[in-house]
Amino acid sequence: MSSKNQEDWDLVIKGHSSLFDINFGDIWRYRDLLFMFVKRDFVSFYKQTILGPLWFFIQPIFTTIVFTFVFGNLAGISTDGLPHYLFYLSGITAWNYFSDCLTKTSTVFKDNANIFGKVYFPRLIMPLSIVVSNLVRFGVQLLLLLLMMAYFGFEGANFQLTYGVFFFPVLVLLMALLGLGIGLIITALTTKYRDLTFLVTFGVQLLMYGTTVIYPLSAAPEKYKTIIELNPMTGIIEAFRFAFLGKGEFTLGSVGYSAIFTIIVLILGIIIFNKTEKNFVDTI
Repeated sequence: MSSKNQEDWDLVIKGHSSLFDINFGDIWRYRDLLFMFVKRDFVSFYKQTILGPLWFFIQPIFTTIVFTFVFGNLAGISTDGLPHYLFYLSGITAWNYFSDCLTKTSTVFKDNANIFGKVYFPRLIMPLSIVVSNLVRFGVQLLLLLLMMAYFGFEGANFQLTYGVFFFPVLVLLMALLGLGIGLIITALTTKYRDLTFLVTFGVQLLMYGTTVIYPLSAAPEKYKTIIELNPMTGIIEAFRFAFLGKGEFTLGSVGYSAIFTIIVLILGIIIFNKTEKNFVDTI
């Protein structure tokens, strides 16, 4: 084929030249596919349910009630003077978004092997669509938190919005990218080690108790406080709670640590993802 004919192609598909090769132009070109996957995830998940999107509200409400009864009333764990419902709902809202991004991304190779093996599109489109579709659920649960704040505000509860709300977009981005990065690493490893699939959901549930979802950082014993702070989600949840409720140990250092940890994990996840996607169809 002559060089003139080669230049007539509209699209040239080539393998990655390096492990950290991300073609952002391709991702932008396939943005319609990304939104199609987002719509598919949203519709298919609730299509055959009776209550449909109401589960967006039901799940956090019931979880908050259970946490309030078990950890607030029975165990008597401190909530930094905040109403129990607000304290637990704020932690659940932030944690659910991170955990959903992580768990659903962690099975993206296994769940979409048939699609990946038949048609070309930038593989990162699929995990990115998961992050975006979960953002819809997060927005609904955040609305529930705001409604609960309005109710307790009229009741005279002691909380307030702070300047931390200006960091809110950064916190959401960190939750999304952290879940995405860890999920990319796990989904790449599960192509060879299927056992990880069974450990993810269980591990994420255990990890929740290593963050400040059900207790404030100020109530943690000093000998365990440093360990809890090493969890990157701790700084994010504390900042999230400080932004909307005025309680929490929010510092630029803790958020900065979470940001650095997230960037490292995301880079590592993309490298492993790019390496695995070249031959995962042969091993899945």
